[in-house]
Formats: sequence, C-alpha cells, structure tokens
Amino acid sequence: MTASPARVLVTGGASGLGLALVRIYCARGARVVAADLAEERPADLPEGAAYRRLDVRAQQDWDAARAWVREEWGGLDLLFNNAGIATGGRIDVESMADWERVIDVNLLGVVRGCQTFTPVFKEQGSGHIVNTASLAGLVHGPGMSSYNAAKAGVVALSETLYFELKPFGTQVSVVCPAFFRTNLHESFQGKDEEFERSGTRLITTAKLSADDIAARVVAGVDAGKHIILTDRMGRTAYWAKRLARPVYDRAALAGAQRIAARAERAERGTRVERMAR
Repeated sequence: MTASPARVLVTGGASGLGLALVRIYCARGARVVAADLAEERPADLPEGAAYRRLDVRAQQDWDAARAWVREEWGGLDLLFNNAGIATGGRIDVESMADWERVIDVNLLGVVRGCQTFTPVFKEQGSGHIVNTASLAGLVHGPGMSSYNAAKAGVVALSETLYFELKPFGTQVSVVCPAFFRTNLHESFQGKDEEFERSGTRLITTAKLSADDIAARVVAGVDAGKHIILTDRMGRTAYWAKRLARPVYDRAALAGAQRIAARAERAERGTRVERMAR
C-alpha cells in the first residue's frame, strides 16, 4: 500500500483526470512529474510539478522518462498509466484505423508504461502501478466495441500483473470509472458521428467531475485496492453483471435498441435531405 508516495509520474497529466491527480499529489508534498503531449509546459500545472513530453505510443519517450526519473529522483514510487483517448462506434461503421489508434494509445500505451518501469520497481523491491481503464473494461455495452476491447485489455493486464509483481513488492491497481466530466470527448475523431454525439453528451453532462474521480482514485490507492470503482453507476453495473446477469443483459439490449433507433432516424433524415435536393 502506498499511503503517501514521494515520487509520482502521471501520463495524460496536463488535463482531465491526470491533472486532477497531479494536483492532489502536489498538495500532499509529493514529487510529481506530469507527462503529456504538449511540447511546452502547460499553464494549468501546479507550480510544484515537473513536466515532460511523453507520447505513450513512443518507446523512446518512455525510455527517456525512466532515465530522467532515475537521474533526478533515484527511482519511482507510483506510476499512473492514465493517458487515453475516446473512441467507439458500431462495428460496421468504425474504421480499422480507429481500432488501431485506440489499441495503440489505450492498451499498448499502458503496456509500454508497465514494461518500462517494472525493472525499476523490481530493483527497489517496491512500487505501485495504477492503470486507468474504465467501467467499459468490466461491462461491455453496445456501440463501443473498440473502446471496450482496449479497456478490457487494460483490466486483464492489470489483473495479470497484480499476481505477477506481488512477489517483488509491487502493487497494481486498475481504475474503472463510469462517465465523468472531462475533456475526453475532444479526442473523438471516428466515422460514427451518431455514437460520438451520444458519447459527448454523456461525458459533458455527467454529475461527477475529474476532481471527484481523482479523490476517489487516490483513496483507493491509499487503501491498496486492486479494482477501484469510483461511482454508484459502476458498482451497480459491475455487480449486476456478476450476480444478476439477466438484468444486465436486458439493460444492454435496451441500449442497443436505442442506438439502432437513433441510427435509423438519422439515416432516414439523410435520405429525405437527399431527395429534397
């Protein structure tokens, strides 16, 4: 359990959940490095945080971050593999390019982080990896196959490493939030515009903020939890799938029927517009 880590690295640390985590650990007096895509230090970072550019798709960026951490701090206590993008769409609409993009960022980006810093944690005999998945990694609603698959991969990776790294004194947690207010929807760029409109609405109108989720994540990390469920929706869906599968199936099917109905209305409107030209 890592109650108050001295050395923390957060990917995706310049906005959303990542920035909220950076602020919490800086307020605790930890040494924190925020890693993100901007070339220059983002203005929103708290004064006490260091900044490094890190593209989670680039192994050379990971290697440079590990070298920096070793040189500046002599090691690392807590790694947040938090960077991610939003994607999704119906299987016959979303492109393979979208699939490849989300797997490279949301899944392989986490894999690269774990591979890069596991040797550091093994050398120390201590450390804590926190991988940001999603409720979509545990329950798999319709219209989100690429996102669900990537996040389910993060959950599977995290469970594997939970057991694999335990003998070396390294903890592994996986964060599975439902929708919360953040800038994640800005990364949508797929072909399924109907899905993206729905996803944007769910993110921007959510009750919980990134700060709310970050506080619950940190509490879960402090408690040494493996799966960190951050909200009532997530807990309800997770346990419904495990203990009341018929209820879960009916809810998922109803969601699929709503998506199909919206798509049909949109296509009908497009046909009418074409006929009117």
